Amino acid sequence: MPGFNLAEINEAIAAAIPERECIVYRDRRISWQEFTTRTRQLGNFLRSRGLGCHQERATLQNFESGQDHLGIYLYNGNEYLEGMIGAYKARVAPFNVNYRYVEDELVYLLNDADCRALIYHARFAPTLQKIRGDLPHLEVLLQVADESGHGLLPGAVDYEDAVRESSPERPPVEWSSDDLYILYTGGTTGMPKGVLWRQEDIFFGALGGALPGGMKHESIGSIVEMAKASSMRALPAPPFMHGAAHWMAFTCFHQGGTVIVQNDPGHLDPHDIWSIIEREKIGFLTIVGDAFGRPLLDHLGKQTYDLSSLTILLSGGAILTPALKQEFLDKIPHLMIIDGFGASETGGQGSQITMKGMPASTGSFKMNEQTIVLTHDLSAQVAPGSDESGWLARSGHVPLGYFKDAEKTAKTFPVVNGARYAVPGDHAKIGADGAIVVLGRGSVSINSGGEKIYPEEVEKALKHHPSVYDAVVVGTPNPRFGQQVTAVVQARAGEVPGKEELTEFCANHVARYKLPKAIIYVDEMVRSPSGKADYRWAKKIAFEALGIKE
Repeated sequence: MPGFNLAEINEAIAAAIPERECIVYRDRRISWQEFTTRTRQLGNFLRSRGLGCHQERATLQNFESGQDHLGIYLYNGNEYLEGMIGAYKARVAPFNVNYRYVEDELVYLLNDADCRALIYHARFAPTLQKIRGDLPHLEVLLQVADESGHGLLPGAVDYEDAVRESSPERPPVEWSSDDLYILYTGGTTGMPKGVLWRQEDIFFGALGGALPGGMKHESIGSIVEMAKASSMRALPAPPFMHGAAHWMAFTCFHQGGTVIVQNDPGHLDPHDIWSIIEREKIGFLTIVGDAFGRPLLDHLGKQTYDLSSLTILLSGGAILTPALKQEFLDKIPHLMIIDGFGASETGGQGSQITMKGMPASTGSFKMNEQTIVLTHDLSAQVAPGSDESGWLARSGHVPLGYFKDAEKTAKTFPVVNGARYAVPGDHAKIGADGAIVVLGRGSVSINSGGEKIYPEEVEKALKHHPSVYDAVVVGTPNPRFGQQVTAVVQARAGEVPGKEELTEFCANHVARYKLPKAIIYVDEMVRSPSGKADYRWAKKIAFEALGIKE
């Protein structure tokens, strides 16, 4: 089988369907020909600044990169997807930057990624200006104009100028299936980790290379033939900075489809989304669980839209509860709801389909052939129907490892009986019918509206306050977001800070979506003999204080 590279695939599809719409964003309708030209121009600009690949994969270890890295610090828009593919055409590896991060978090992320170039919206220029001196690797700044009106930072180049003034010819480099795709995610310690994928592996793992029935594309020619026959129109509503959203965008691209972006990607506007689906005849909508589903459904009760084109609703990254699935089907009876399951370290692993007349449920998935459950000691597979729990694992097209982290790479991607697996930490059981029930992440991470929040970083922020003696953070149920951040706090004697004061204090250290929604004070914190947080105890205290039954 020949190698697959995302830049090469883009070029081949564009050559076959040059006039078809590729991206629709606000008043811009960008054809496949224009999109591939713009990505070539961006790639040539990056090369003109000395960026590219400096060491081939064969000479590197799995946790190393031989390419320069480009951060993408943007809201959704054509520039985000152009930034990714334009970087690939220069053999530069782009990575996602969470635009909700505050200064300390950005400094850590950009330095951990060895970020040499950054594409960012002008609204983020003041934040970048404050931390510029703390980013020794950063050399190239590309600023995307927006409604903020902020001028160019010193040394920055306007994004449109860079594209317009660069060559539209195909960059003179040899693309490789080994070129990197990087997705930053949180680690069990609470700090972001860069997951390194070969482009061929992520194509088959999450970007449309795998076909129904266990089949997969055998050549770029077969991708092109499918693209020529496609009429897919998709709206990935979540931020592209999360894998689920740009995975959907790339899957649509690889079917020759059209990606539509909502008019105001900075926040969830249900009317915006439903009206765009009606106007653009969108067939495929991607959301993140109840956090998106609840507001979208609430708005459907207030206004009527022609949603006859919408056939598939894909939810991933957080739970879409059975009640909301049923409500979607009551309002849009022809809809097929797909619960997708996967992770940054595994790609897409499985799904659950719900249609009208079927009982709505969640948590049980039909997985692909590469996904199994391993015993807790990683010595063998768990037998279907055994009622034994184990670690959810995937083999085949899996990542190389975590950037600059040899230890965690070895732990998360072990070799078992001669096969290399990705084992990111989900507990699961496998039924007699082969369906896998996901029991939950083995770590204590909190999933709030699709955002993974790690207790340690919130605890650290809380304990910065002079009146806080100790703090443990847990996730508790939230009707809209699935989970919320709840803090159990031991204050210093006679110094109990107000809850609002403490919350706003934390906002100086972590993004607002990570702030505690509830704070519970205790006289004394319970920890293990080794000094580790007793999360089971803290969760029990939180549930009792909030009147929640476990």
